Amino acid sequence: MDWDGAYKNRQTPWDKGAPSPGLVDLLEASPMRGRVFVPGCGLGHDVRAIARQPRVEVVGVDISPTALARARRFKRRGRETFLNGDIFNLPREFRGAFDWVWEHTCFCAIPVQRRKEYVAAVRSVLKRGGEIAAIFFLDPGLADPDAGPPFGVTKRQLNSLFLKSGAFEIVHEWDPERAYPGREGRELMRVMRAV
Repeated sequence: MDWDGAYKNRQTPWDKGAPSPGLVDLLEASPMRGRVFVPGCGLGHDVRAIARQPRVEVVGVDISPTALARARRFKRRGRETFLNGDIFNLPREFRGAFDWVWEHTCFCAIPVQRRKEYVAAVRSVLKRGGEIAAIFFLDPGLADPDAGPPFGVTKRQLNSLFLKSGAFEIVHEWDPERAYPGREGRELMRVMRAV
């Protein structure tokens, strides 16, 4: 998919103009601290929501320079940084450098055959004992789920990728109380710890 072209042409139905309601609720209940990595951050709504918290530094990475240029136009909310990059080719200095990963719509956008690489990439940036908090899109509601992103996932597939790999253990799992309109009942939230 031509992600930068989509942002240039403003064909971004995944961008809702505000942080994920599930993230907002998570941060109210359990704030993040330390360094947070946000892969596939797009226009940075989630990055800015996280950056509002005290004692946090957030790095949003996206493959689209156009998305990041727009993200940087928003008013800063704290210690947030936006970097152009590919999650499958991250800088060496990112290894073991983060306390948290926030996942929202990056996992569901990558080709299904690259999911193991995704797990390895997010594990590589986390410190031992660091955590990934995520909203996984279980049912995108597409007529042809193989046609293109977003790609859905099942709990069984998540367990196979994240837990059976030995890279993570579940800390908490729940259905988000709030979601973007149209996504109600189609998402799963998880916090997993790097082991």
